[in-house]
Amino acid sequence: MKDIDRLKEMIEESNNIVFFGGAGVSTDSGIPDFRSSDGLYNEKNKYNFPPEYLLSNDCFYNNIDIFYEYYKNKMNCLKYEPNITHKYLKKLEDEGKLKMIVTQNIDGLHSKAGSKNICEIHGTVYKNHCTKCHKEYDAEFVFNNKDIPKCECGGIIKPDVVLYGEMLPEEAYSKAIESIAKADMLIVAGTSLSVYPAAGLVNLFRGKYLVIINKDKTGYDSRANLIINERLSKVFEELSN
Repeated sequence: MKDIDRLKEMIEESNNIVFFGGAGVSTDSGIPDFRSSDGLYNEKNKYNFPPEYLLSNDCFYNNIDIFYEYYKNKMNCLKYEPNITHKYLKKLEDEGKLKMIVTQNIDGLHSKAGSKNICEIHGTVYKNHCTKCHKEYDAEFVFNNKDIPKCECGGIIKPDVVLYGEMLPEEAYSKAIESIAKADMLIVAGTSLSVYPAAGLVNLFRGKYLVIINKDKTGYDSRANLIINERLSKVFEELSN
């Protein structure tokens, strides 16, 4: 594939690569995305509320029963394993070329693959805290709890994921900004680049190569040096060979 050969050349020439990924990175692991035709936002649910409400700060504090029933049903990522994309990025990090992974995903699969330099700008299901005493709890405690997960102090446990209506975590977002601004190559993959403020991070890139890998077109395609409209597993499988 001509595009893969060009992508390999770009990676070879670059020494400060940042990868910016969305839900499409994890679909090859079996995790549904959000905005495709069969994604989370287009499926019917029994609550007669849109996912934007069911996964919102408002729902957590005002309809906690519904929030946790939906969250535990749809956001449980514990059984999923890293795919070829996660594994290739780990290899690229080991080679010293990939300096940072900026991910919108909350599934923790980059960490599972062994990557170390990760900005989880939407948080992660693997971290949870008590809203009262701030004690931390793991994902297993939350997802395996048959009721609303509560702390031993009686407080309700809240996932450390960015719910609708909440700000992005300042530390992770600042690190993402700094990394992208310094990068000589930015690989954007598996994201429609339609969710802000995360999508706006692309505007900070001043390096040599902007690559967009996504099944569908994005609003940033005109800025890219290389666009590959293909399934990520196919692209990263070929990169690995």
